[in-house]
Amino acid sequence: MSSPTTAHLTAPATTSALDEETARAELYGLLAQLYYASPDPALLDALRVAVTEAPASGAFLQEPWQQLVAVARELTDGAVADEYDALFGGVGKPEVFLYGSHYLSGFLNEKPLARLRTDLQRLGLAAREDMPDTEDHIAYLCEVMRYLIAGDDGGVCHLESQRTFFAAHIQPWVLQLCDVLEQQPRARFYAVLARFTRAFVAVESQGFDMLE
Repeated sequence: MSSPTTAHLTAPATTSALDEETARAELYGLLAQLYYASPDPALLDALRVAVTEAPASGAFLQEPWQQLVAVARELTDGAVADEYDALFGGVGKPEVFLYGSHYLSGFLNEKPLARLRTDLQRLGLAAREDMPDTEDHIAYLCEVMRYLIAGDDGGVCHLESQRTFFAAHIQPWVLQLCDVLEQQPRARFYAVLARFTRAFVAVESQGFDMLE
C-alpha cells in the first residue's frame, strides 16, 4: 500500500453512475492527500481553482465542497502547512490523532489495528516497509477505499468490498475525528475539511445502506 495518489479536483458528480464512481474515488484520494501530510502548493492551487458547482442543483456535498474551496483560497500555503503541523505533528502527543485505534480503543496499535491488517491481507494489500504510519491512519484508509472503487482487480474492487471495509474500519470512528477537528480552536482549514468529510461519510453511509 503506497502513499496517497494525486486526485483530480472536480465538484462531486451526480450525473451518471460512471461519473459518480469516478468522483467517489477522486474524493477519497483527495481526503487521503489532505490528511496524509501538509498539502503541497500544487495541491492547494488545484483546490483553489476547482469547480464549486455540483452538476445537480442542491446536491448534498455542494455547500461543504464550496466551503472547502473557499477556505483554501482564503489561507496561504504557509498557513495551511503550519496548521497541519500544529494539529497533527510535533514531538510527542499530537493535538489530534489520525489513527482509528485511538478512537476505537483509546490506545494506538491495539486490536482494531490487528483486525484491519487481517482484512488488508484478505484484500491482497500490505503496507510498504518504509511506511511511517500504521495502517489505521485515516489517509491510508481513504486510499484503500479509493483503490476498492477504482482498482483493476475485479475480485476485490467492487461495491461489497467497499461496503464491508467502510463499515468495519472507517464508519465506526471517523465522525469522532471530525468532532475533534471541528472543536479545535487552532483548526481553520482542517475544521472545514472535517465538515466536508462528515458530509461525504454521510453520503457514503446512505449509499451503502441501500445495498443491504
